[in-house]
Amino acid sequence: MSQAISPELREWLVSQLAAGHSVPALRASMRAAGWQDAATDLALAQLEAGFPHVEAAKPRRTDMPGPNLDGAPLYIDAGDRRVQVLHTMQHPRVVVFGNLLSPEECEGLIAAARVRLARSLTVETRTGGEVLNVDRTSDGMFFERGENEIVARLEQRIAVLLRWPVEFGEGLQILRYAPGAQYRPHYDYFDPGEPGTPTILKRGGQRVATLVMYLQEPEQGGATTFPDVGLEVAPVRGTGVFFSYDEPDPATRTLHGGAPVLAGEKWVATKWLREREFK
Repeated sequence: MSQAISPELREWLVSQLAAGHSVPALRASMRAAGWQDAATDLALAQLEAGFPHVEAAKPRRTDMPGPNLDGAPLYIDAGDRRVQVLHTMQHPRVVVFGNLLSPEECEGLIAAARVRLARSLTVETRTGGEVLNVDRTSDGMFFERGENEIVARLEQRIAVLLRWPVEFGEGLQILRYAPGAQYRPHYDYFDPGEPGTPTILKRGGQRVATLVMYLQEPEQGGATTFPDVGLEVAPVRGTGVFFSYDEPDPATRTLHGGAPVLAGEKWVATKWLREREFK
């Protein structure tokens, strides 16, 4: 059943806007309160049309990373490897790949990363720095772009598969999740409303996509979850899950997390893609 846009709702939106809240923040508040996406978009469109002083929502970018899925292929040539297409979703834009890495590549990345692991940090958008986060209980490290032969080969494969320049990618992050470790649901883009975001964006602009690759599967648990759409991707070795977000807004439905590992260890490699060259 469709949700009606009442005068009371319009009045609330106007008051929140007058109090300094942004249009993306209002969209997030409505979705959290149970409003459907269609009703939310309609209400905000009416608000912007009726009040010219309201800044219109920034148009979504059209040049985005992603595989060529024309013709619904089962396999994609990624240059040096034939990659499987296992699952696709339109909103959020999600693609699950099989045979993305070989067992030898998985082992090589784990071996090279193991000696450099430390407690994982998250980007702090309030300051532009990095901090420990209780929501993230993994150990991790970063490889520089092209740091070794395996990293360089994988980065080139990703560039071909996702049709996005190697230079637009952040360094490859390796994470280890021991039993009980998890990463609670979060967004990968940088919140435009946080004071530290302009500093972060100087290095390469916004993040526009994420590729999570599974190097070692745990015995139980550890799925990559998308709570907004009820999707769980099993952490099967050699596979990867790609998702993109064409605006830094919850409307992309890219809220995601790493479910707790229940037994064994999970190792993943994560590649974040920026809108321009990452320096």
